[in-house]
Amino acid sequence: MKSFYDFNRNNPEERMEQYQLFPEMALFHIALREEMGEEEYLEFYQAEKEAAKRMAPIFHHSNRVWATA
Repeated sequence: MKSFYDFNRNNPEERMEQYQLFPEMALFHIALREEMGEEEYLEFYQAEKEAAKRMAPIFHHSNRVWATA
């Protein structure tokens, strides 16, 4: 499943899907964008996007090693 920050905000269909899947985050970002200037908001959005990438668990390991007792 995509995170809030994985959607292409320039694509209206993806933006609508983002709003449907994450309504609370969407409303938060709409309010935040109204409070901040455009440049400040874009910097915040990019920082949050990078933080979300670092926090996401890594699911695509091809070489899993299981501990044996």
